[in-house]
Amino acid sequence: MSQATTAILYAPGINCHEETAAAIERAGGKAELVLLRDLIDGRVHLAQYQAAVIPGGFSYGDHLGAGRIFATLLVARLRDQLVEFLEARKPLLGVCNGFQVLAEAGILPGRTPGKRSMVLLENQSARFEDRKVRLVVSSEKCVWTENLAGEILQMPSAHAEGRPLFCETDTSPAVSEVEPRVVFHYSDAQGRPTAEYPDNPNGSPGAVAGVTDETGLVLGLMPHPERASLPAHYSQDGLRIFQNLIRWLNQV
Repeated sequence: MSQATTAILYAPGINCHEETAAAIERAGGKAELVLLRDLIDGRVHLAQYQAAVIPGGFSYGDHLGAGRIFATLLVARLRDQLVEFLEARKPLLGVCNGFQVLAEAGILPGRTPGKRSMVLLENQSARFEDRKVRLVVSSEKCVWTENLAGEILQMPSAHAEGRPLFCETDTSPAVSEVEPRVVFHYSDAQGRPTAEYPDNPNGSPGAVAGVTDETGLVLGLMPHPERASLPAHYSQDGLRIFQNLIRWLNQV
C-alpha cells in the first residue's frame, strides 16, 4: 500500500466519502476522511496530504446552488492552504458535487480560486438523472487517465446539475475565460462523443463529462468512479482512475 495519504474532503450533505475512501484503498492507496470544518478550525492542514478528493453528494444541501457553499468556504477560509496545495503540484479530484465545487471555486478549468471560468447548469431534462453512462477518454494529458486514451469506461452518473457552460469574455473580475481541456466525453456504444439523450444524460454541449487543468493534476468528473470499483458493481472501470493516482503517488 502507498504510504502517501489522500484526503477525502467532506462536509454536511456529502454522501460518497466513505465509498471514495474505500475505492482508493482498494486501488492500493491510503485515504483519510477530512471534515471541512476541521480544516477551517486548524485541527488539520491540507499540507499534511499528498492528494485530495472532493466526493459526490449534496454539500450543505446544495443551498444557493450545487457546491456553492463548499466552494465559498474553500476560497474565503482556506485560500492560502488551497493555493499552497495546488502550487505543490498535488493531485486533486472532484466527483459530481466535488466537480461542482471545483467549478464554483474557480479551480477548474482556470486554476484561479475565486474566479470562475465555468458553471454546471441544470440538466436539459430538468430532472435528476441517475443512470449508467459510457465515457470515452481523450488524449488530453491527465494524471488520473494515464494510458487510458481512447478507451470506453462505464460508470454510474447521478446528478441534477451537470451541464457545463464555459465562460466567454467578461469584464467582471469574478469571471475569467479559459480554454477547457476535456478529458472525458459522454459516448455511444461505439465510443463516439454524443449529444443524444440518454447516453448524454444532461445535454452537455460537446458531450463534456470531465475536464482537467493545464497541469493535468486537477480533474473534475460528473460520473462516479467510486461506484464502479468493486466486483459487485456492473463495472470496475472507475477503479482504474484511482489506480493511476496511486501509481503517480508512488513515483514522486
